[in-house]
Amino acid sequence: MMRVYNSKRNREMNTPHKKAGSTFTRAWEIISQDASIPPEEKKSILRLIQVLIESRERSSSKNGDEDAMSITQEVISKHSLMATVKHQANELDALKRISLNLTSSLDFQTVLDAVVTEAMGLVKDANSAHIFLYERGILDFGASLHADGTRNKAFAIPRENGLTYLVVKSGKQIMVEDMSSHPIYKDAPKNWQGSIISIPLKFKDEIVGVMNVSRSVTGHFSRSEIRLISLLADQAAVAIFNASLYKRVTQMANTDSVTGLPNRRALDERLQEEFVYASRMGLEFAVVMMDLDGFKIVNDTFGHNVGDELLYSLFNFLAQKMRGSDFLARYGGDELTLVMRNTGIDAAQAVTDKVINLMNEYKFHYPEEKNIQLGITAGIAVYPSHAQTPSDLLRAADAALYHAKKYHRGKYAVAKGMTGSLSPIKLRKTEHEE
Repeated sequence: MMRVYNSKRNREMNTPHKKAGSTFTRAWEIISQDASIPPEEKKSILRLIQVLIESRERSSSKNGDEDAMSITQEVISKHSLMATVKHQANELDALKRISLNLTSSLDFQTVLDAVVTEAMGLVKDANSAHIFLYERGILDFGASLHADGTRNKAFAIPRENGLTYLVVKSGKQIMVEDMSSHPIYKDAPKNWQGSIISIPLKFKDEIVGVMNVSRSVTGHFSRSEIRLISLLADQAAVAIFNASLYKRVTQMANTDSVTGLPNRRALDERLQEEFVYASRMGLEFAVVMMDLDGFKIVNDTFGHNVGDELLYSLFNFLAQKMRGSDFLARYGGDELTLVMRNTGIDAAQAVTDKVINLMNEYKFHYPEEKNIQLGITAGIAVYPSHAQTPSDLLRAADAALYHAKKYHRGKYAVAKGMTGSLSPIKLRKTEHEE
């Protein structure tokens, strides 16, 4: 008999809408209409209520319907309270994790990557998360993360009439429940489907960026998701502002005030990076120390202000002629240092020849009609042929430069052997002297 009773009860649980007029159906109606209860939890609550109602019925209560409603309301009330506490606890945990992750680094790209990673974890069925940085009226790509793990690949440039710019202009969050049918996306690619939420990143009422989180499904985002994304956006705006400020300060500390080129501090950092990279990959890299010939005459004739103008003009002229992978820094005074990745002696000589001959193309307008002949003398050293450490490599190139300046101005010298053994030194004439 018990087995039959249980089978009947199971059938009733799975099809509660067929028991019209029963106390159990009343309970189901109340539960099904409560939007605060997640669909996946409704059956378990219904099962609990059914057990309580049947227990009350077996105790021969005469007020079945009233009891059923009372039990249902109480269970739902307790469940809602527990669910609220659970959601709040989860949100506090998420907020704590977000705060720790976003304040653990001041590196700009690291912060941006952490933001999109957190965003993907806060939204169910998340397809991608993008950050666009906003400055001086322009949106630039910052970071992204896709569901397949692809990082920092921009899917599109923000359109002037698109969602991201609209959020910047309005300063408000915008949610699109179905991209395929929304007017904003009428000209978008056909494969742009699902839903998306776009949130401004504000710091002290100033928009520093926009965060977009898209899903593969349509429909609205839950209140909990929106709340957590908003909290993330607030934290992200502060972290982005701080990282941006740190980046600017660092750039200032690594930038020469006269020429705008990287300074000696930046050079030392780059040499260390190249040394680590070359050591790990088994590659060469070259350092060229260069000195500007004739600069003292400019200073003596026109003063240091004109001298500074010349350095700014000439050094930036040379920097614009360098390859994208080359690193040109002001070493001090009228000296430059060029660092070239994955470059051997032959390639370094070819580049140095080019730099020396560029002086024939450079023109500077002096305050008076005077013709001061400028030139460049250089010294070359290559890792690992001439040194085993960054500082020794720089010293080898400097020693080669000193030798060239002393005996053959307007030419370059290539160090031979390890640091400290610069003799014999290879000297080559430039093209215009051959």
